[in-house]
Amino acid sequence: MAGPAHLQGIGFGYRPRAAHACDPARSRGRLHAEPESPTRTPFQRDRDRIIHSTAFRRLKHKTQVFIAHEGDHYRTRLTHSIEVAQIARALARALCCDEDLAEAVALVHDFGHTPFGHTGEEALNEKMAPWGGFDHNAQSLRVVTRLERRYAEFDGLNLTWETLEGLVKHNGPLTDAAGNGLKGPVPRAILDYAARHDLELSRFASLEAQCAAIADDIAYDAHDVDDGLRAGLITLDMLAEVALPGRILRAVAERYPGLDPVRTGHELMRRQITLMVEDVIDTARANLDALRPRSVEDVRDAGRTLVTFSAAMAAEEKALKDFLYANLYRHPEVVAVRRRADRVVRELFDAYFADPRRMPESWRAGLDRAEERIRARRVADFLAGMTDTYALKEHARLFDRTPELR
Repeated sequence: MAGPAHLQGIGFGYRPRAAHACDPARSRGRLHAEPESPTRTPFQRDRDRIIHSTAFRRLKHKTQVFIAHEGDHYRTRLTHSIEVAQIARALARALCCDEDLAEAVALVHDFGHTPFGHTGEEALNEKMAPWGGFDHNAQSLRVVTRLERRYAEFDGLNLTWETLEGLVKHNGPLTDAAGNGLKGPVPRAILDYAARHDLELSRFASLEAQCAAIADDIAYDAHDVDDGLRAGLITLDMLAEVALPGRILRAVAERYPGLDPVRTGHELMRRQITLMVEDVIDTARANLDALRPRSVEDVRDAGRTLVTFSAAMAAEEKALKDFLYANLYRHPEVVAVRRRADRVVRELFDAYFADPRRMPESWRAGLDRAEERIRARRVADFLAGMTDTYALKEHARLFDRTPELR
C-alpha cells in the first residue's frame, strides 16, 4: 500500500507491508499534534527521537547482569538494547511488518530500568511500596511522556500511539475487558497516561511490539551465556548438559574438532540466536496462516500472542533460563554484588527522601511542602534515572563508606 503523498516515490523506507502490519500512514498519531516530516515516517521519527534522548545515552552505564565497570566487554543496557533492536528488525522484516516500529519499541523498552539492573528495581519497588511501588515498564512510559524535556511545546518525546502501545504492552495485555489487572494492579503512571491517550490495555499489541518482546528474550538468552562464560561463572561443560546449547555444542564439536573454547563460545552464541530467530519466524508464520488477519486490529483482537517460539523451542528456552537463574543470576559472586548494590539504592532513597535538598536543585524544586507521595515519586524518578557510576558517586558523596561492587 502506498504511503502518504509526500513520501511516495522518494525511497524513504516505504516498502510493501502485509495487511497485518502497522502502517505509518495510518498511525493513530501523537498526544500533541505535530506536522508530519517530509522525509521520515512517524515510526522513523520515533526511532530517531529515542536514539537522541538523554535516557538512551544513560543506558551506556547501566548494568545488564554484571556491574558496568567490571569490564568493557560485558553487556550494558545500551548494548543489549541495540542487540534486541537488530533481532527485532530481522523478525519484523521476515513477517512483512514495519521494521522501524519494531526497532523503536526495542530501543525504548529498557528506559525505565534503575541502576544495578533488577536489583535496583526490587529495592526501589520496596521503598516505594507505600506510594504504589515501582515498575520499570511504567517508568519507561514516564520517561518518554514526562521526564525527557527536550521540546519547547511539550514534556517527553511525544512518541506515536503505536510506539507507546508497544512499550507498555509488548509482553501482552495489562487488563481484562473489565479493566482488572491481569498481573496485579496496573501501575498508576500507565493508568494516568491511558486516561489521556487510550492505549487499550486489554488488547494485545501489534506484531511489531511482539517482535521486540521475543527479541528481548532471544538476546538475553544468548548474551547472558556469553557474559557468563567470559566471567568464568559458567562453563561450556556445564552448558553441554542443557538441551539447546548442548545440541549446538555437539554440532560445533563435530564440525570443528579441537576448536578453542573462545571460538566455540562464539559459535554457540551465533548458532543459538539463528536457531531461535528461525523458529520464531516459522511459528509466527504458521500462526498468521491460521488466523489470516486482515488488519492490525485483527492482531490486537487475536486473543493470544502470535510471535512466539514453537512448543519444542519454548521448552528448551525455559530450560536454558532455569539454568541461567540457578548458575549465573544466583551465583554466589553475583548475589554478593547484588546485595551491596541493593544497599546503595536503599540508602540513597532514604537520604533523598529525608532531605530533598541533597538532590540537585532542578529535582528538589517545590518539594519543601509537597506531600509524601509526590516527594517519594520525585526521588524515585531521580534515582531510577541514575547510571551505576553516578549512583556510586552520589553514595560516596553522602556516606562515609560506599561498598565495592566487584
